[in-house]
Amino acid sequence: MKLGLRDAGQFVTQYAIYIVLVVLIVCISVYDPSFLSVQTLHDILLQNATRAIIALGAAFVLITGGVDLSAGRVVGLTAVISASMLQIPEYARRFYPDLPQIWVGIPILLAILAGLIVGLVNGLIVSKLRVPPFIATLGTMVAVYGANSLYFDMKPNQSQPIGGLRSDFTTLGSGYIGNGGPYSVPYLVLIAIAIAALVWVIFNKTRLGKNMYAIGGNVQAAHVSGINVGRNLFWIYGIAGSLYGLAGLLEAAKTGGASNNYGNMYELDAIAACVVGGVSTSGGIGTVPGVMAGVLIFGVINYGLTFIGVSPYWQLIIKGLIIVAAVSFDIRKYLARR
Repeated sequence: MKLGLRDAGQFVTQYAIYIVLVVLIVCISVYDPSFLSVQTLHDILLQNATRAIIALGAAFVLITGGVDLSAGRVVGLTAVISASMLQIPEYARRFYPDLPQIWVGIPILLAILAGLIVGLVNGLIVSKLRVPPFIATLGTMVAVYGANSLYFDMKPNQSQPIGGLRSDFTTLGSGYIGNGGPYSVPYLVLIAIAIAALVWVIFNKTRLGKNMYAIGGNVQAAHVSGINVGRNLFWIYGIAGSLYGLAGLLEAAKTGGASNNYGNMYELDAIAACVVGGVSTSGGIGTVPGVMAGVLIFGVINYGLTFIGVSPYWQLIIKGLIIVAAVSFDIRKYLARR
């Protein structure tokens, strides 16, 4: 009997994230059975596709034992960069009035490159200057927002929201495979799934992934075993920045516009989704399925509780309790390992 209870406890601890997700869906469905529909699943996946990409980027850094507070501001920067170059010619307030129509891939690549550069700067500050990740990324968060605001305030735009985006760009955020009904598959969801698969390969099948877990597990042991910690951190932060950059341009494509306030506080949602999804705050532990489940949990909370008319303030309280519970589970597992 004791063995059975111990096994049950281990099962609950190991699969707590998935149990919480199922319980949330069941509770909301009992209150309103119409929640269990293909349209609901379609909407939740579409709303959280870019959030999943940001969370996957944050997971890289968290697994090394660090934290990246610049994610949201990088999203805003890359949304503005891509949108500013992809407005239709007849739009009245074009960011670049004399810019000819260019291939859509150029602004997309520039946006991802901007995210990569910010990430590499973070990695350089952390790995070479030995600044704690919290302080390093806090500094870049503020600096990136300032740089983005200066760019956004350039004449003739002067801080006006950017709109009138080209259809070949917005299709990335609003297009789909199918007839447009609930059974259609949005391109945005397919992109998020492809990114998740790529990140899974990096985590599990590459030297960088193995080194990432080793650094997060014990940085001193990683040094002793011959891992170049500084170089690995440099590229890990760079990859994370690239993912934030991709998410930013996809946010612009989805909403059909951009402003310098895009992505505000997204980094906290991403970190929370990672922690709830089993990424250890002490480093060394985390999986792609766990991160995706964490994103879905917050997606179900946001969509489901709004669906049944729960106050947004209560939603914040519920999200906070889930985050605290997830961290407490993480601490218990960490102490058990010691």
